[in-house]
Amino acid sequence: MKTQTYYIIDFDSTFIRGETLDLLATICLKSNPNRKKIIEEIEHLTVLGMEGKIPFSQSLEKRLQLIKPNKTHINKLISYLKKHISPSIVRNKEFFKQHKEHIYIVSGGFKECIIPLTRSFGIRPSHILANTFIFNKQGTYTGYDRTNPLAQAKGKIKAIQTLNLSGNVVVIGDGYTDFELKEMGAAKVFVAFTENVIRDAVVGQADQVAPSFDEFLYANKLPSSVSYPKNRIKILLLENIDKNAVTFFEKTGFSVEWYEKALSNEMLEERIRDVHILGIRSRSQITESLLQKAPRLLGIGAYCIGTNQVDLESAAKRGVPVFNAPFSNTRSVVELALGEIIMLSRNIMDKNNRLHQGIWDKSSQGSSEIRRKKFGIIGYGHIGSQLSILAENLGMEVYFYDTSEVLALGNAKKCISLKELFKISDVISVHVDGRKQNINLIGEKEFGLMKPGVIFLNLSRGYVVDLGAMVKYIKNGKIKGAAIDVFPMEPKGKDETFITPLQNMSNVILTPHIAGSTGEAQRDIASFVTKELINFIDVGSTELSVNFPRITPPPIEKKTHRLLHIHHNVPGILASINAILAHRGANIESQYLKTNEVIGYAITDINKQYDIAMLKELKKIPNTIKLRVLY
Repeated sequence: MKTQTYYIIDFDSTFIRGETLDLLATICLKSNPNRKKIIEEIEHLTVLGMEGKIPFSQSLEKRLQLIKPNKTHINKLISYLKKHISPSIVRNKEFFKQHKEHIYIVSGGFKECIIPLTRSFGIRPSHILANTFIFNKQGTYTGYDRTNPLAQAKGKIKAIQTLNLSGNVVVIGDGYTDFELKEMGAAKVFVAFTENVIRDAVVGQADQVAPSFDEFLYANKLPSSVSYPKNRIKILLLENIDKNAVTFFEKTGFSVEWYEKALSNEMLEERIRDVHILGIRSRSQITESLLQKAPRLLGIGAYCIGTNQVDLESAAKRGVPVFNAPFSNTRSVVELALGEIIMLSRNIMDKNNRLHQGIWDKSSQGSSEIRRKKFGIIGYGHIGSQLSILAENLGMEVYFYDTSEVLALGNAKKCISLKELFKISDVISVHVDGRKQNINLIGEKEFGLMKPGVIFLNLSRGYVVDLGAMVKYIKNGKIKGAAIDVFPMEPKGKDETFITPLQNMSNVILTPHIAGSTGEAQRDIASFVTKELINFIDVGSTELSVNFPRITPPPIEKKTHRLLHIHHNVPGILASINAILAHRGANIESQYLKTNEVIGYAITDINKQYDIAMLKELKKIPNTIKLRVLY
């Protein structure tokens, strides 16, 4: 006969996000002029009691003397607490309803605050073991029931012992008084719940640590509302990605590791072995050999515009979608380009250097407006087209060249060749992508075709321009001035020395790959890419992936499980999937399939009543790359 398990769950900072009496204090003392000082004292007493540094009975008595609540305060607190139940507890309400006969809420708090919150979870009022307030007829607090074991030292132990539970007793909580249940023999297992607060003194004593109730259920093979606890999904963010990305991931429950620099190839190969999501910018090179060392990798976020640093085809073949931010830093790049064009046209760099040397040079020689100048843009994508609009608004005559058929905006004119653009333009700015065909796009021949006195900018890719040829034409005066933000070889961090033949030239603006590095752009990128990655993890969406078939599925319904089947793009896979589902009697609620040249991606929502052995069959379908189950 199977031994019955009983679950003893703490209320404060476990079932709810916070300590009841601390929250009650903020309500009761709202108009008290000494509110801040008194609340700090109450919170300090809470910590002392939770960590076992003073008896709980002493902590309770002193706090209530400071708070002195009435019934109106209690009603306001209940309304507040209903919105602050721990998210993972709310997600698993069904577990509480199914096990209501064997779940007890044991708390040094008060029934008046607890029962209204636990009622919707199906937990019996008789299974709420807690203190009770005493109010007079006017609803004014006059005390609490001091005869209740939970108002006394070791109260939780006494309360549980009176239940005479026959079976395994598991206590889940965040405080020292919860651990005491195990220590004194009233419980077999103590689980430290850390979703809301981490108390080192308590965690160190735990049999298990549960960052969420999802984790507790998963680790103990109990039915859960989610297919995999998010705290087990590891995120690695490199290259000083904006900390908003960390915040977004952690708020959703993921474990995040953040580095300011790129990692060496050796370090990254070692570190990526247990990573589920990798976030990079432009310095990290994600190659086929690296991907082979990442068996758990689910997705890659390129927190920038370009994705040439990632072997996209190899990633797709391993079932790893890649997401980037094609629009988020467009404005920042455009503004820098326009600023540099004006600076170079006005010869500001030389004027600035001279003035720092004490030379007052007011000469207008070599200084000109950008108005009416012919502006050639190479690459008319998101950045090039927006630059076109703003440059035209400043009075420039815009020309552009792009290998794709794109719509000219405003009065911009498309050139039929680069040669035509070079011969026309007074100012040239490069905004091409990272494809191999663009390596050394601008070299000796191209610079030779440009007009004398041209201003040249490259804010796209370092290897697009032959720096040796550029230096030659700067020195002979054909290039009046240049602004370069990207280089063929760039340091991995700020502690590495950077050397380029363009250094020490007064008419050259050098910036360290920062065209898109404004606070606004980095925050937008952090938000955009992180949201895409979370949508993929949570629901399987590949809406804006650069290497995957694009599917935007609806949210997962409670009655279904979602199967994500990634496979090589060969005929008959969907038929094989559906044959297995039919054989196992799985009812399909909805289904989506998209393919590209490399892979196919099938999303199938099925009724959650199915034989789990079916999943092994789906994984064994020939040409299957990866299968995930979401719910």
